[in-house]
Amino acid sequence: MTSRSNLIVRFAEPTDHSILFKLIQGLAEYEKLSHAVTGNALELKEHLFGSHKYIEAILAESAGQAVGFALFFHNYSTFLTKPGIYLEDLFVLPEYRRQGIGKALLSKVAQIAVERDCGRLEWSVLDWNESAQEFYRSMGASILDDWRICRVTEDGLTRLGAVN
Repeated sequence: MTSRSNLIVRFAEPTDHSILFKLIQGLAEYEKLSHAVTGNALELKEHLFGSHKYIEAILAESAGQAVGFALFFHNYSTFLTKPGIYLEDLFVLPEYRRQGIGKALLSKVAQIAVERDCGRLEWSVLDWNESAQEFYRSMGASILDDWRICRVTEDGLTRLGAVN
């Protein structure tokens, strides 16, 4: 059991890239998407800390062990004319769930959004993940039923990029 006094939520540092990638693999396993993980820890490190920072991450640690993470990046609302934050992933190891760690991670990302004068914080949740949906609603989130995610990847992205 993790007590709040044992919990540290902090920005990821360059030396955290391997443990962060292991947590990402844990998320993929939980979502039954391990086959979809094609990247690696070194690419993650470059995207977090390289000359062009694409993403940011925070880690939750209990007794010196990384037990969860949140990975996010900025987006923009043209209607609000303000930046926003898109939470790409939030994950807590199964044995550490229901101890306030997910809440602490989500709250930290919200604090960052407020500090940066963002107009909104957004993320997606899988339709089958009812426990996550319940958790997010309890934290004040609305789940938008009238919006759908559009995605183009790999060969489709290359073809779309070649359209004249």
